[in-house]
Amino acid sequence: MIRHPVDHHHLGLFDDHRWAVAGAAAMYLAAAALFVAMAVDPGIVQPLDDWWHARMVGVEAGWVTVLARVLDVVGSVWVTWPLRIGVAVLLGVRRFWILLGYWVAAAVVSEAAIGSLKVAYGRPRPPLPLVATSGASFPSGHAVAVAATSVALVIVLLAPGVERRVWEVRAAAFALVMGLSRAYLRAHWLTDVLAGLLLGAATALLLAGAVDSIRARRAQGST
Repeated sequence: MIRHPVDHHHLGLFDDHRWAVAGAAAMYLAAAALFVAMAVDPGIVQPLDDWWHARMVGVEAGWVTVLARVLDVVGSVWVTWPLRIGVAVLLGVRRFWILLGYWVAAAVVSEAAIGSLKVAYGRPRPPLPLVATSGASFPSGHAVAVAATSVALVIVLLAPGVERRVWEVRAAAFALVMGLSRAYLRAHWLTDVLAGLLLGAATALLLAGAVDSIRARRAQGST
């Protein structure tokens, strides 16, 4: 249930949108470091990825694999896109136009870059994956989609305040667990997941901050 006031579609997405922009910038910088390292020499990050890969093979267990496979489905397009469409319909029915525009933009922008980045980097997948994979490995499309969707979902469903901050932490934890499960399943290298999480979350935050900034300027201009 959307916990905004009835007229929240006329209000801001944040108490202060500047923290969202600053947080997004920090995550983009961290993601950029990974993207640059991969572009210059994948060997820079490969030792970390090899270490994680070996650890995951060493701790592999039946119940963990089952849980990771469930998360694999939860983070797939078969779940994320119906969720996105359902929330968009709900926001449209309730005429929360600013939230709807933001929600759609977060989904479209976060997804738009995945295919081209995978092609540009062309990184091979880890050996012996536990789930079916296709295409290149870097960055993780699952991680991008889940991070962007989780952050955006909290923003559109909860008004700024203590309750939202609690759910922001929960959303971040869920996205992290989802991402790490992909690396556990050997569908991605660890750095594929980290880059995807940072890119998805940063995109959702930056778009929200941008929407709020535009709204605030229009509100000031009309007074």
